[in-house]
Amino acid sequence: MSARVWRVGEDIDTDALAPGAYMKFGIDEIARHCLQRVRPDFASAVQRGDVLVAGPNFGIGSSREQAAAALVHLGVAAVIAPSFSGLFFRNAFNVGLLLLTCAQAEQLAEGEQVTLDLDHGLVRNEQGQTLTCEPVPDFLLDMVRAGGLLNLLKTRSRPS
Repeated sequence: MSARVWRVGEDIDTDALAPGAYMKFGIDEIARHCLQRVRPDFASAVQRGDVLVAGPNFGIGSSREQAAAALVHLGVAAVIAPSFSGLFFRNAFNVGLLLLTCAQAEQLAEGEQVTLDLDHGLVRNEQGQTLTCEPVPDFLLDMVRAGGLLNLLKTRSRPS
């Protein structure tokens, strides 16, 4: 999977991803304001399949599931960061958002094309550099491929 990189810094909280002022609206409106505080251009310019690369502590703050759902709604294929909030991590996979924990994530440059090798937990950049990510368990990859936990459960509960 090839993707364009969008960069943000460290400590991106769930309020930056799903601003509290818009939580009374649906996901369409919440997503329109995703990251507006740190990347005003993000929600209007991100393309389906792009990846978000962040510093440590991505997704800190409240447990709002809409933070991860807004990224999915915008078509973000994955978030690559050195570390994630535990609550955000769980919410992300539940809604089908791939998270790659990569100690070297900050070596990826804004706008460059990267290739994700999910089978081996690798990210390759344009210069041929390969970054190793922590392995993602198969059951979590299954959730991402299904579009989230609910979709996965629906497919598994269908009679054969």
